[in-house]
Amino acid sequence: MSPNGSDRSPRRPMRRKLLQALTAGLVLATATGCTYKDFPRLGMPTPTTEEAPRILSLWQGSWAAALAIGCLVWGLILWSVFFHRRSRTKIEVPAQTRYNMPIEALYTVVPLIIVSVLFYFTARDESKLMDLSKKPDVTVNVVGYQWSWGFNYITPMDGVTGDAKTDPNLNAIPDRYKKEFPANAGGVYDFGTPATRNPQTGNPGPTLWLPKGKTVRFVLTSRDVIHSFWVVPFLMKQDVIPGHTNAFQATPNKEGTFLGKCAELCGVDHARMLFNVKVVSPERYEQHLKDLAKKGQTGYIPAGIAQTSHEKNRKANTL
Repeated sequence: MSPNGSDRSPRRPMRRKLLQALTAGLVLATATGCTYKDFPRLGMPTPTTEEAPRILSLWQGSWAAALAIGCLVWGLILWSVFFHRRSRTKIEVPAQTRYNMPIEALYTVVPLIIVSVLFYFTARDESKLMDLSKKPDVTVNVVGYQWSWGFNYITPMDGVTGDAKTDPNLNAIPDRYKKEFPANAGGVYDFGTPATRNPQTGNPGPTLWLPKGKTVRFVLTSRDVIHSFWVVPFLMKQDVIPGHTNAFQATPNKEGTFLGKCAELCGVDHARMLFNVKVVSPERYEQHLKDLAKKGQTGYIPAGIAQTSHEKNRKANTL
Protein backbone atom coordinates (compact mmCIF):
# COMPACT_ATOMS: atom_id res chain seq x y z
CA MET A 1 0.00 0.00 0.00
CA SER A 2 1.29 3.46 -0.87
CA PRO A 3 1.90 6.11 1.85
CA ASN A 4 -1.35 7.94 1.06
CA GLY A 5 -3.39 4.83 1.81
CA SER A 6 -4.02 3.91 -1.81
CA ASP A 7 -3.18 0.43 -3.05
CA ARG A 8 -2.24 1.78 -6.47
CA SER A 9 1.38 1.10 -7.35
CA PRO A 10 3.38 4.15 -8.50
CA ARG A 11 4.58 2.04 -11.39
CA ARG A 12 1.13 1.64 -12.91
CA PRO A 13 0.95 5.16 -14.48
CA MET A 14 4.31 4.53 -16.17
CA ARG A 15 3.13 1.19 -17.50
CA ARG A 16 -0.05 2.80 -18.75
CA LYS A 17 1.95 5.48 -20.58
CA LEU A 18 4.19 2.85 -22.09
CA LEU A 19 1.16 0.91 -23.33
CA GLN A 20 -0.29 4.09 -24.82
CA ALA A 21 2.99 4.89 -26.60
CA LEU A 22 3.19 1.38 -28.05
CA THR A 23 -0.43 1.61 -29.22
CA ALA A 24 0.21 4.97 -30.89
CA GLY A 25 3.29 3.56 -32.61
CA LEU A 26 1.28 0.60 -33.90
CA VAL A 27 -1.40 2.92 -35.28
CA LEU A 28 1.21 5.07 -37.06
CA ALA A 29 2.87 2.00 -38.54
CA THR A 30 -0.36 0.47 -39.85
CA ALA A 31 -2.32 3.55 -40.92
CA THR A 32 -0.04 4.77 -43.70
CA GLY A 33 -2.31 3.73 -46.57
CA CYS A 34 0.06 0.95 -47.72
CA THR A 35 -1.27 -2.49 -48.55
CA TYR A 36 0.37 -5.80 -47.71
CA LYS A 37 1.68 -5.87 -51.29
CA ASP A 38 3.47 -2.53 -50.76
CA PHE A 39 5.09 -3.48 -47.46
CA PRO A 40 7.92 -5.71 -48.86
CA ARG A 41 9.18 -2.73 -50.91
CA LEU A 42 9.65 -0.73 -47.68
CA GLY A 43 8.44 2.57 -49.12
CA MET A 44 9.85 2.15 -52.63
CA PRO A 45 7.49 2.47 -55.63
CA THR A 46 6.84 -0.42 -57.98
CA PRO A 47 9.92 -0.81 -60.26
CA THR A 48 9.35 -0.03 -63.93
CA THR A 49 12.73 -0.90 -65.48
CA GLU A 50 14.73 -4.10 -65.80
CA GLU A 51 17.50 -2.58 -63.64
CA ALA A 52 15.30 -1.28 -60.82
CA PRO A 53 14.83 -4.64 -58.98
CA ARG A 54 18.59 -4.67 -58.30
CA ILE A 55 18.24 -1.31 -56.54
CA LEU A 56 15.17 -2.53 -54.66
CA SER A 57 17.04 -5.64 -53.51
CA LEU A 58 19.91 -3.52 -52.19
CA TRP A 59 17.42 -1.29 -50.36
CA GLN A 60 15.66 -4.27 -48.79
CA GLY A 61 18.94 -5.89 -47.77
CA SER A 62 20.11 -2.69 -46.11
CA TRP A 63 16.86 -2.48 -44.16
CA ALA A 64 17.13 -6.13 -43.13
CA ALA A 65 20.66 -5.55 -41.83
CA ALA A 66 19.58 -2.39 -40.02
CA LEU A 67 16.61 -4.19 -38.44
CA ALA A 68 18.78 -7.10 -37.27
CA ILE A 69 21.31 -4.73 -35.70
CA GLY A 70 18.51 -2.68 -34.16
CA CYS A 71 16.91 -5.77 -32.60
CA LEU A 72 20.27 -6.80 -31.15
CA VAL A 73 20.90 -3.36 -29.67
CA TRP A 74 17.35 -2.99 -28.35
CA GLY A 75 17.55 -6.47 -26.86
CA LEU A 76 20.81 -5.68 -25.05
CA ILE A 77 19.38 -2.41 -23.74
CA LEU A 78 16.22 -4.08 -22.44
CA TRP A 79 18.24 -6.94 -20.94
CA SER A 80 20.43 -4.44 -19.09
CA VAL A 81 17.43 -2.45 -17.88
CA PHE A 82 15.48 -5.42 -16.52
CA PHE A 83 18.19 -7.75 -15.25
CA HIS A 84 20.46 -5.15 -13.71
CA ARG A 85 17.90 -2.88 -12.11
CA ARG A 86 18.62 -1.85 -8.56
CA SER A 87 15.35 -3.20 -7.17
CA ARG A 88 16.38 -6.69 -8.31
CA THR A 89 20.01 -6.78 -7.24
CA LYS A 90 19.56 -4.68 -4.06
CA ILE A 91 22.96 -3.18 -4.80
CA GLU A 92 23.35 0.60 -4.72
CA VAL A 93 26.34 0.65 -7.07
CA PRO A 94 26.87 -2.51 -9.16
CA ALA A 95 30.31 -3.87 -9.93
CA GLN A 96 32.10 -1.82 -12.59
CA THR A 97 33.83 -3.62 -15.48
CA ARG A 98 36.70 -1.92 -17.32
CA TYR A 99 39.12 -2.94 -20.04
CA ASN A 100 37.24 -6.03 -21.16
CA MET A 101 39.31 -6.85 -24.23
CA PRO A 102 36.94 -9.45 -25.77
CA ILE A 103 34.03 -6.98 -25.63
CA GLU A 104 36.14 -4.12 -26.98
CA ALA A 105 37.37 -6.32 -29.82
CA LEU A 106 33.79 -7.38 -30.52
CA TYR A 107 32.38 -3.86 -30.85
CA THR A 108 35.34 -2.88 -33.03
CA VAL A 109 35.42 -5.85 -35.39
CA VAL A 110 31.67 -6.39 -35.84
CA PRO A 111 30.94 -2.84 -37.16
CA LEU A 112 33.87 -3.20 -39.58
CA ILE A 113 32.41 -6.45 -40.88
CA ILE A 114 28.95 -4.90 -41.24
CA VAL A 115 30.28 -1.87 -43.15
CA SER A 116 32.46 -4.09 -45.35
CA VAL A 117 29.52 -6.30 -46.32
CA LEU A 118 27.32 -3.30 -47.12
CA PHE A 119 30.16 -1.73 -49.11
CA TYR A 120 30.65 -4.93 -51.12
CA PHE A 121 27.02 -5.23 -52.19
CA THR A 122 26.77 -1.49 -52.92
CA ALA A 123 29.93 -1.50 -55.06
CA ARG A 124 28.79 -4.67 -56.86
CA ASP A 125 25.37 -3.26 -57.75
CA GLU A 126 26.68 0.20 -58.59
CA SER A 127 29.17 -1.25 -61.09
CA LYS A 128 26.31 -3.10 -62.79
CA LEU A 129 23.99 -0.09 -62.84
CA MET A 130 26.65 2.26 -64.22
CA ASP A 131 27.89 -0.16 -66.87
CA LEU A 132 27.72 1.38 -70.35
CA SER A 133 29.31 -1.45 -72.30
CA LYS A 134 26.03 -2.48 -73.91
CA LYS A 135 25.20 -0.46 -77.01
CA PRO A 136 21.92 1.41 -76.38
CA ASP A 137 18.88 1.22 -78.61
CA VAL A 138 17.94 4.83 -77.86
CA THR A 139 20.03 7.81 -76.72
CA VAL A 140 18.52 10.87 -75.06
CA ASN A 141 20.46 13.93 -73.98
CA VAL A 142 18.70 15.24 -70.86
CA VAL A 143 19.38 18.96 -70.36
CA GLY A 144 18.80 20.51 -66.94
CA TYR A 145 18.35 24.25 -66.57
CA GLN A 146 16.71 26.66 -64.19
CA TRP A 147 13.80 25.80 -63.96
CA SER A 148 12.86 22.93 -66.23
CA TRP A 149 14.16 20.24 -68.54
CA GLY A 150 14.95 19.74 -72.23
CA PHE A 151 15.26 16.46 -74.13
CA ASN A 152 17.41 15.93 -77.22
CA TYR A 153 16.37 12.72 -78.97
CA ILE A 154 19.60 11.71 -80.71
CA THR A 155 18.33 9.67 -83.63
CA PRO A 156 18.25 9.80 -87.47
CA MET A 157 15.01 11.25 -88.81
CA ASP A 158 13.66 11.14 -92.34
CA GLY A 159 13.90 14.59 -93.90
CA VAL A 160 16.05 15.97 -91.05
CA THR A 161 19.65 16.78 -91.90
CA GLY A 162 22.46 17.10 -89.41
CA ASP A 163 24.85 15.02 -87.34
CA ALA A 164 24.80 14.82 -83.55
CA LYS A 165 28.53 14.04 -83.52
CA THR A 166 29.39 17.46 -84.96
CA ASP A 167 26.40 19.60 -83.95
CA PRO A 168 27.71 22.69 -82.09
CA ASN A 169 24.76 22.61 -79.68
CA LEU A 170 26.11 19.32 -78.33
CA ASN A 171 29.71 20.48 -77.76
CA ALA A 172 29.23 20.00 -74.02
CA ILE A 173 29.04 16.23 -74.54
CA PRO A 174 32.46 14.48 -74.56
CA ASP A 175 33.59 12.50 -77.60
CA ARG A 176 33.54 9.21 -75.67
CA TYR A 177 29.73 9.48 -75.59
CA LYS A 178 29.42 10.91 -79.09
CA LYS A 179 31.18 7.92 -80.62
CA GLU A 180 28.11 5.85 -79.66
CA PHE A 181 25.73 8.28 -81.40
CA PRO A 182 24.04 7.01 -84.59
CA ALA A 183 25.47 8.31 -87.84
CA ASN A 184 23.72 11.29 -89.46
CA ALA A 185 21.45 11.75 -86.45
CA GLY A 186 19.65 14.99 -87.22
CA GLY A 187 17.41 14.45 -84.22
CA VAL A 188 14.45 16.20 -82.65
CA TYR A 189 13.97 17.89 -79.30
CA ASP A 190 11.41 18.89 -76.73
CA PHE A 191 11.65 21.23 -73.77
CA GLY A 192 9.58 22.68 -70.97
CA THR A 193 9.05 25.53 -68.55
CA PRO A 194 7.63 25.42 -65.01
CA ALA A 195 4.23 26.15 -66.58
CA THR A 196 4.33 23.18 -68.96
CA ARG A 197 1.91 20.34 -68.22
CA ASN A 198 1.34 16.86 -69.54
CA PRO A 199 -1.76 17.08 -71.78
CA GLN A 200 -3.12 13.69 -70.70
CA THR A 201 -2.56 13.73 -66.93
CA GLY A 202 -2.26 17.44 -66.21
CA ASN A 203 0.92 16.80 -64.23
CA PRO A 204 3.39 19.71 -64.33
CA GLY A 205 6.54 19.64 -66.42
CA PRO A 206 7.54 18.49 -69.93
CA THR A 207 7.18 14.85 -70.95
CA LEU A 208 10.03 12.56 -71.95
CA TRP A 209 8.86 9.73 -74.21
CA LEU A 210 10.60 6.35 -74.07
CA PRO A 211 10.02 3.03 -75.88
CA LYS A 212 9.15 -0.02 -73.81
CA GLY A 213 11.67 -2.85 -73.93
CA LYS A 214 14.46 -0.73 -75.43
CA THR A 215 17.73 0.10 -73.67
CA VAL A 216 17.91 3.86 -73.23
CA ARG A 217 21.12 5.75 -72.54
CA PHE A 218 20.58 9.02 -70.69
CA VAL A 219 23.37 11.54 -71.29
CA LEU A 220 23.00 14.22 -68.63
CA THR A 221 24.18 17.82 -69.09
CA SER A 222 23.44 21.12 -67.37
CA ARG A 223 23.37 24.71 -68.55
CA ASP A 224 23.85 26.40 -65.19
CA VAL A 225 24.01 24.69 -61.76
CA ILE A 226 23.95 21.14 -60.42
CA HIS A 227 20.61 19.39 -60.87
CA SER A 228 19.66 15.73 -60.38
CA PHE A 229 17.66 13.63 -62.82
CA TRP A 230 15.30 11.34 -60.92
CA VAL A 231 12.55 9.22 -62.46
CA VAL A 232 10.84 8.00 -59.29
CA PRO A 233 9.75 4.45 -60.30
CA PHE A 234 13.12 3.87 -62.03
CA LEU A 235 14.56 3.91 -58.46
CA MET A 236 17.59 5.61 -60.03
CA LYS A 237 18.84 9.17 -60.02
CA GLN A 238 22.06 10.86 -61.06
CA ASP A 239 23.50 14.34 -60.77
CA VAL A 240 23.38 16.69 -63.76
CA ILE A 241 26.59 18.70 -63.40
CA PRO A 242 27.64 21.74 -65.47
CA GLY A 243 30.86 21.04 -67.37
CA HIS A 244 30.82 17.36 -66.39
CA THR A 245 28.73 14.82 -68.30
CA ASN A 246 27.16 11.83 -66.55
CA ALA A 247 25.35 8.92 -68.16
CA PHE A 248 23.48 5.75 -67.26
CA GLN A 249 21.27 3.22 -69.00
CA ALA A 250 17.85 1.79 -68.22
CA THR A 251 15.36 -0.46 -69.98
CA PRO A 252 11.72 0.49 -69.29
CA ASN A 253 9.49 -2.60 -69.06
CA LYS A 254 6.10 -1.11 -68.13
CA GLU A 255 4.00 1.29 -70.14
CA GLY A 256 2.50 4.32 -68.43
CA THR A 257 3.22 7.90 -67.42
CA PHE A 258 5.54 8.31 -64.45
CA LEU A 259 6.69 11.26 -62.38
CA GLY A 260 10.18 12.71 -62.40
CA LYS A 261 11.80 15.56 -60.52
CA CYS A 262 15.05 17.31 -59.70
CA ALA A 263 16.53 15.73 -56.58
CA GLU A 264 19.21 18.39 -56.00
CA LEU A 265 18.47 21.73 -54.31
CA CYS A 266 19.29 23.98 -57.26
CA GLY A 267 17.80 27.34 -56.33
CA VAL A 268 14.65 29.23 -55.53
CA ASP A 269 12.36 27.34 -57.94
CA HIS A 270 13.89 23.90 -57.40
CA ALA A 271 10.49 22.49 -56.39
CA ARG A 272 9.09 23.41 -59.82
CA MET A 273 11.66 21.37 -61.76
CA LEU A 274 9.26 18.53 -62.47
CA PHE A 275 8.85 16.36 -65.55
CA ASN A 276 6.99 13.27 -66.76
CA VAL A 277 8.19 10.08 -68.40
CA LYS A 278 5.80 8.39 -70.80
CA VAL A 279 6.71 4.79 -71.70
CA VAL A 280 4.94 3.58 -74.83
CA SER A 281 5.32 0.93 -77.51
CA PRO A 282 8.26 1.36 -79.92
CA GLU A 283 5.81 2.17 -82.73
CA ARG A 284 4.11 4.91 -80.71
CA TYR A 285 7.52 6.27 -79.73
CA GLU A 286 8.61 6.57 -83.36
CA GLN A 287 5.35 8.32 -84.17
CA HIS A 288 5.98 10.84 -81.39
CA LEU A 289 9.39 11.68 -82.85
CA LYS A 290 7.74 12.25 -86.24
CA ASP A 291 5.18 14.52 -84.58
CA LEU A 292 7.99 16.60 -83.05
CA ALA A 293 9.60 16.89 -86.50
CA LYS A 294 6.30 18.05 -87.99
CA LYS A 295 6.14 20.77 -85.33
CA GLY A 296 9.52 22.02 -86.52
CA GLN A 297 11.38 20.84 -83.40
CA THR A 298 14.28 19.42 -85.38
CA GLY A 299 17.94 19.54 -84.47
CA TYR A 300 19.06 20.02 -80.87
CA ILE A 301 18.77 22.58 -78.11
CA PRO A 302 22.04 23.66 -76.41
CA ALA A 303 23.17 20.87 -74.12
CA GLY A 304 25.14 22.87 -71.57
CA ILE A 305 28.25 24.83 -70.73
CA ALA A 306 31.71 23.94 -72.00
CA GLN A 307 33.47 20.97 -70.49
CA THR A 308 35.88 21.55 -67.64
CA SER A 309 39.54 20.60 -68.04
CA HIS A 310 39.02 17.67 -65.71
CA GLU A 311 36.18 16.38 -67.87
CA LYS A 312 38.20 16.74 -71.05
CA ASN A 313 41.07 14.77 -69.53
CA ARG A 314 39.02 11.81 -68.40
CA LYS A 315 40.08 8.54 -70.00
CA ALA A 316 38.35 7.71 -73.24
CA ASN A 317 38.12 4.03 -72.28
CA THR A 318 35.57 4.63 -69.51
CA LEU A 319 32.80 3.29 -71.75
